[in-house]
Amino acid sequence: MSSEAVGTSLLIGRFQPFHHGHLQVVSKIAGESSQLIIGIGSAQYSHTLENPFTAGERHVMISESLKEAGIHNHYLVPVVDINRYSTWVSHVESMVPPFDRVYSNNPLTKRLFHEAGYEVTGAPMFNRAEYSGTKVRERMMRDDSWRELVPEAVVRMVERIDGIGRMRELAGLE
Repeated sequence: MSSEAVGTSLLIGRFQPFHHGHLQVVSKIAGESSQLIIGIGSAQYSHTLENPFTAGERHVMISESLKEAGIHNHYLVPVVDINRYSTWVSHVESMVPPFDRVYSNNPLTKRLFHEAGYEVTGAPMFNRAEYSGTKVRERMMRDDSWRELVPEAVVRMVERIDGIGRMRELAGLE
């Protein structure tokens, strides 16, 4: 942890799936924070091409990846979308432990938390051209190389639940 560590930070993402870019972001933020809350966003969605994995599957992907990376100062919390911006921050506050700083690159998320009085900072980006959930999912559906883009725990979960088959069926490819 750096000498400028903040208390508890919040990072919300869909993590569809959790990839090495996410792992690098989490590692950096966890190193800057005494605790990190990872909100598994859009937790109510699964079994679609944009959101193929359930919140529970993503929870396992993330928790096992972080355990293997030696990152332990975190909480994982599923966060359901409510699609009502005027109450979204209070909804998140009701779902997660208290936090001091929010990391996000989403302009709306940044604005809403800023207006609610939180310190908001951009989440660091790591090799965005290579690490993108959309690109990982596309590679999975094309049966192209994808395993090197995600932690081994994600590979295990995707194989355990036949995630590739799920996405290919959803896309009408099988």
